[in-house]
Amino acid sequence: MTSRRWRKLAILAKIEATYGSDAAPTAPNAIIATNVNFTPIEGDEVSRDLILPYLGNQGVVLAGVYGKIAFDVEVAGAGAAGDVPQYGVLLRACGMAETVTPATSVIYSIVEAGVEAASIYFESDGVRHVLLGARGNMSVSVTPKGIPRFTFTMTGLLGQITDITAMSAVMTAGLVTPVTVSKANTQMTLHGWSAVAESLALDLGNTVTPRFLIGDELVMIANRSTTGTAVVEARSLATVNWFARALDRTRGGLTLSHGVATGNIVEFNAPAVEIGKVTQGNTDNISNYSLPLSLCPVTGLDELSITVR
Repeated sequence: MTSRRWRKLAILAKIEATYGSDAAPTAPNAIIATNVNFTPIEGDEVSRDLILPYLGNQGVVLAGVYGKIAFDVEVAGAGAAGDVPQYGVLLRACGMAETVTPATSVIYSIVEAGVEAASIYFESDGVRHVLLGARGNMSVSVTPKGIPRFTFTMTGLLGQITDITAMSAVMTAGLVTPVTVSKANTQMTLHGWSAVAESLALDLGNTVTPRFLIGDELVMIANRSTTGTAVVEARSLATVNWFARALDRTRGGLTLSHGVATGNIVEFNAPAVEIGKVTQGNTDNISNYSLPLSLCPVTGLDELSITVR
């Protein structure tokens, strides 16, 4: 018997042509991830509650079983303007449509009808777990001196769990090396102010619900509330008055552009952001404000978009 090593992992994801039908992802569909957290079986434990002439645990029946996987992916471009990044399939399965303009950009925008789903293979040193009809949620964290990262939390119907004789090959050709968050690489504007910021975190805020019904089983995105938090240096009220903006429920735009070289630029855009209850703190004895953000739609489905170019 050979021990299995945790760090020998492979993740592959591919959009399904038919919901719940295995799309059979292969090497070009590899997702190069970090900070992997896998839950092989989730669901309900239904007690049998048998009445017998003796005491004891009568066991349970597992019902509505599904699996979950969460992991981080580096925020980086795709190598050339108009190329699709490896994480594009995951954004699509999180309720975003992919619009490709050749040699220019790939834009991800929110959709509510016709949300796609993915087949995900999670391979752990010789054992393959298959999740079908997977949909999920996306968040992103941007912190100076670090690599910005997406966090994807994906939920899928439980497919087969099998031994495999060899791990799937993963294609890393074209995987773009990210750049760190810095003044040179990253620009952020919030409510028209060219921000001096310590961090930005955004959460698409999907409510992902497994549904197990007579006649249908699926994972659906049942709701969405997009939020975030920006930690910015505290400047004079004449420069920007966050308190007034919070109290007046003023809406303003948020843009963050990361990367400067074509083929390795990722931009986040939110047109109507409200500031929540401001809190004050400090870093290195420099005052800062923590700003809760509510990303609101203007005409609908437009509270957040992501452009890769």
